[in-house]
Amino acid sequence: MLDEKNDNLQPDADGSDKNNETPQVENQETDAEETTENTVETAAATSENEDDLQNEIDESNAEDAEDEDNKERHEIPVLDYHSMSMDALVSEFYKLVTKEKVQAIKGHVDQIKSEFDLKYQELLEQKKEDFLQEGGNEIDFNYSSPTKKRFNEVYGEYREKRNQYYKNLEHRLEANLKNRLAIIEELKGLINVEENINDTYKHFKDLQEQWKNAGPIPRVNYNDVWRTYHHHVEIFYDFLDLNRDLRDLDFKHNLEEKEKIIAEAEALAEMNDVNKAFRELQLLHKIWKEDLGPVDREHRDAIWDRFSAATKVIHQKRQEYFKNQDSIHEANLVAKQEIINKIETIANSSVSNHGTWQKLIKEVEALREDFFNAGRVPYKVNEQTWASFKEAVRKFNRNKNAFYKSLKRDQQENLDKKMELVKLAESLKDSEDWDATTPIMKKIQSDWKKIGHVPRKYSDKVWNEFKAACNHYFDRLHAKKNEHFKDEMEAFEKKKAYLENLKDYQLSGDKETDLAQIKSFISDWKEIGRIPHSKKNIEGKFNKILDALFKKLDLDKQKAELIKYGNKLDQLSNADNDALINNERIFIRRKIDEVKAEIRQLENNLQFINADESNPIVKEVLSNIEKHREDLNIWKAKLKKLKNINQE
Repeated sequence: MLDEKNDNLQPDADGSDKNNETPQVENQETDAEETTENTVETAAATSENEDDLQNEIDESNAEDAEDEDNKERHEIPVLDYHSMSMDALVSEFYKLVTKEKVQAIKGHVDQIKSEFDLKYQELLEQKKEDFLQEGGNEIDFNYSSPTKKRFNEVYGEYREKRNQYYKNLEHRLEANLKNRLAIIEELKGLINVEENINDTYKHFKDLQEQWKNAGPIPRVNYNDVWRTYHHHVEIFYDFLDLNRDLRDLDFKHNLEEKEKIIAEAEALAEMNDVNKAFRELQLLHKIWKEDLGPVDREHRDAIWDRFSAATKVIHQKRQEYFKNQDSIHEANLVAKQEIINKIETIANSSVSNHGTWQKLIKEVEALREDFFNAGRVPYKVNEQTWASFKEAVRKFNRNKNAFYKSLKRDQQENLDKKMELVKLAESLKDSEDWDATTPIMKKIQSDWKKIGHVPRKYSDKVWNEFKAACNHYFDRLHAKKNEHFKDEMEAFEKKKAYLENLKDYQLSGDKETDLAQIKSFISDWKEIGRIPHSKKNIEGKFNKILDALFKKLDLDKQKAELIKYGNKLDQLSNADNDALINNERIFIRRKIDEVKAEIRQLENNLQFINADESNPIVKEVLSNIEKHREDLNIWKAKLKKLKNINQE
């Protein structure tokens, strides 16, 4: 049976204990043996769980009794604070402090603070680790979070409101306690007042009304004061034994009201929300205890046993609920351990590129969200689970930070390289030496593409500077080319017309005069100027006509080639560009090496031909060797003339 029936009588003045009296049944005889047996059965029926249940109900009602608004704490939804982000926790905290009564939110605040502290500590540790990995000294570490600052502000407001509330409440509770004790003293005096019983009963009812409106008292005094009050109420009812009509009328009223309460308690057993049912049960116990007096002895034990039985049903459902919650928490633990294992697997993987790291960062972030959304785990392993989770995430972050620290170093090196290219591009962007500068500008563009990423904060800036310098140069180059192209097309049209006239030229028969005229043709052709590269075939046609004229003059091949080459030498000399002359020198030397190699190869081939010079194959090879030697002499002569330019 439950610890406190609330109908119990304290020992009467005559020493008897009315609470333990067995309900009277006519003609029933009881002896000491039966009494002992009943006492043992009663003691056996009283379980520790029932004591705990009644204590819980009494403690909760005592807490609510300090302030009627306390019960509102049961109506404020308890959210899944574990799954919330720090910003969401602060928002919910602020809403509670500004919209709810401060005395009704303590449990919510405690949970919010616990979850916020855990998450902020994790963040702080990670920030510190990042700081140290970047080369910072531990003594210099300092981290400021706007979210933490906001949380502290809201928590400070909560504490201020709470302290002010309890300061004011303490005075009210003490005053109400004195008033209730005074009512009890006045109630005790009723049985010694010499007056009409009806007047005394009226006085009693007036005291009951005063008691009902006397207000909350300190919870530490709540149960004792109520027991004392009920004790003296029952003494007064025993006193009313002289006037059974008044007493029985109250007994009847109390019985009817308690039967209504029992019916409500039994209905609560059908409610699906067991927590709400238990809160309603607490309220019924409060009404039973505070608002209703005793019933007659005949129904006293039976009515209490019925109420106790209804209470046990709800209690058992609540225990099943908590047992089910334990199973849910165990399942949550399994889920969280799997999440931790996945994070550890990712943390142990070897990754060497930015793209894969970004993918893993998103995966770990999703797993963190899954962890917080997985729900609570058994309390006994909560800290251990949290520690394992933090360590797995921190290990991943350490590896990630190590990679990006190395990447940052590489990116800084890349930035330095690109800045050098920017400097070079800017130094050349206004160059007029198109032939020398253009290959360099193309090369640095190619080099730029080969250099890796730079730090993100410099990426756009350095690229825009490089692009601006390159665009500036090539825009100028294209404008120049467009201008030159027009001139070159005009030169092409002139050369085309000149070539048509040249086709009709006939030698005079005077070799020296004709040779001078041919040189004049070459000079005129040169004076016309450059033509588009796509029209270069006209140069071959011109040289073909020259070769035909030289052949008619029976001019030595080498001499003819040198006459034509003189045209190119004049161009190189007038260009005043050492790079162009150097390139020409390299080209001629390469041709000399190629011709020598061909001669060596042909001479080697002769050694494998077992025939004399009359053999057609041998003749062909010897002829080729001779031609190559002539070419070799021509290239050597060209190189000699080229050297003379440098000496001039």
